[in-house]
Parts: sequence; structure tokens; C-alpha cells
Amino acid sequence: MYTYKIHLHRETDGGFTVSVPALPGCITYGEDVDEAIAMAKEAIELYIEELQERGEAVPDDSNTLEYSLNLQTV
Repeated sequence: MYTYKIHLHRETDGGFTVSVPALPGCITYGEDVDEAIAMAKEAIELYIEELQERGEAVPDDSNTLEYSLNLQTV
């Protein structure tokens, strides 16, 4: 089992671009949040398959902690 953090970026013209920081170049898009998450799952699965076919290690985020900070500037 692999664990991945995904980043959803709202696009100005609609929809969401999704990136997977642990998998460089793994980027996809969805018209809404649910579609974006589904597309991310598919993209991650294909990325992992490719790494395994090449005999490369599969990175994941299982040992990564993530925090969001809100800063108010003066």
C-alpha cells in the first residue's frame, strides 16, 4: 500500500489541476474535485506501473508530515 498527498489547484477558467509531489511530473486535471481525485488515482496507478516495469523504486509519502500555515502579514 502506498500513500500519496495530492495538491488540487483551482483553475481560473474552471476545474482543478492535480499534482503529486512525491511523483515528479505526475499531473492531471478534473472538471470538479471528485473527477480530479479520480483522475489522480488513475495517474498514480499508471506512474507506479511504469516505475515497476523499469525496476525502479516506488516513492511515497508514508513518512511525510504536512502542515498548512495561515500567515497574516502586517
